[in-house]
Amino acid sequence: MKSIKEKMKKSLDDIFNDDEFGLLDEGLQTKNPILTDEDRLIDAFEEINAFYKKHKRAPSSSSMTEFSLSARLQDYKNDEQKRSLLEPFDKYKLLGQPQKKAASIDDILGDDDLGLLDSGGDDSIFTFKHVPKPGSRKEAEYIARRKHISDEDFAKYDQMFKQVHKELKSGERKLLPFSNTERNLIEGNFYLVDGLLAYLEVSDAEEVLKKNRSGNRIRLEGRTQTVFENGTVSNMLFRSLGKAIQKNGKIVTNPERAQEKELFDRTGMVKEEKLEGWIYVLKTKSNHPALQDIQNLYKIGLSTQPVEERIKNAAKEATYLFADVEVIAKYKCWNVNLNVLEKLIHRFFAKVCLDVDLYNNENRRYNPREWFVAPLPIIDEAIDLLLKETIVNYYYDEKKQEIKLKYGCGIKN
Repeated sequence: MKSIKEKMKKSLDDIFNDDEFGLLDEGLQTKNPILTDEDRLIDAFEEINAFYKKHKRAPSSSSMTEFSLSARLQDYKNDEQKRSLLEPFDKYKLLGQPQKKAASIDDILGDDDLGLLDSGGDDSIFTFKHVPKPGSRKEAEYIARRKHISDEDFAKYDQMFKQVHKELKSGERKLLPFSNTERNLIEGNFYLVDGLLAYLEVSDAEEVLKKNRSGNRIRLEGRTQTVFENGTVSNMLFRSLGKAIQKNGKIVTNPERAQEKELFDRTGMVKEEKLEGWIYVLKTKSNHPALQDIQNLYKIGLSTQPVEERIKNAAKEATYLFADVEVIAKYKCWNVNLNVLEKLIHRFFAKVCLDVDLYNNENRRYNPREWFVAPLPIIDEAIDLLLKETIVNYYYDEKKQEIKLKYGCGIKN
């Protein structure tokens, strides 16, 4: 007589052999898994576990190569939700003990079973009228507004992040302290935020006048589109992103090699040679009294038609100051978006834009916006950077009349 164990073994074999529709086929269950946010979080934590297993210690914040892992671990320790999810995977007890939340005034008063704190009188001192509600601060906005990107859309960014990690490891890129948001938060650059690489894809920041007690001043305000290496995207405020990086992050320098090929590949520009138009530099022949004493006054513009054709009616157009002009220089533009180039060059010289009100023969006021006060060699150098697509890494110091490299953007050639 066969034992019960043998009968059960035969019964299980029968079950598996009788799987006519392949419902128990393990291969079908594991094909093409879809990673969730939780999966990405766990995978990121397993990198820290792997580091500990290899080095027998936690990653150090003092080491540039370990900073990313260290900042990520600190973020997990401070985030209660992430901690609770990762605790089952914390095989080396890297998360430590959770910090005990301090009791609030409401907790203390609510736990007064014996009424020892009951004054029987006016308790209005416990009513706060001028304190912002928890969670209303702008700094937390970027967390709430992050959204998941589909794996298909994230694929192109994933390759970029992997390349940046490779260049950090090889030394082509470096992690440096971040400061001065307005100067160093640049569209197209990479940053480290709370242990995650972030790519500032779009910045709509513009100069606005801010009023405060210490006096009015111009500052950059606006939103961004920032992609993170964990597959999320945020439309956080320009200044909020800067604060987040400054608080717990780094700036990632650009590689010192030329980036022209990378820019072309990323933007999908055609490689067939195509003349899109011209950048031109003009000098006015106007005799207007308001313009007579201005040295180094030039118009920088772009045209899809030959420059001579574009300016033939200059004396009748406000953009040319209702006067004839002299062509100082012109540059051919191949395989580029002229609108983008125009915005970049005008933004570069924005601080030296001509600011004067002029009136035509009919006494109508107009304010020209494409005329700039800068030496011709400076304009020529800026246009060269523009055509090389590296102008975003530089700024114009109008006081010293010099083009300077922005902090953290590599070495100027």
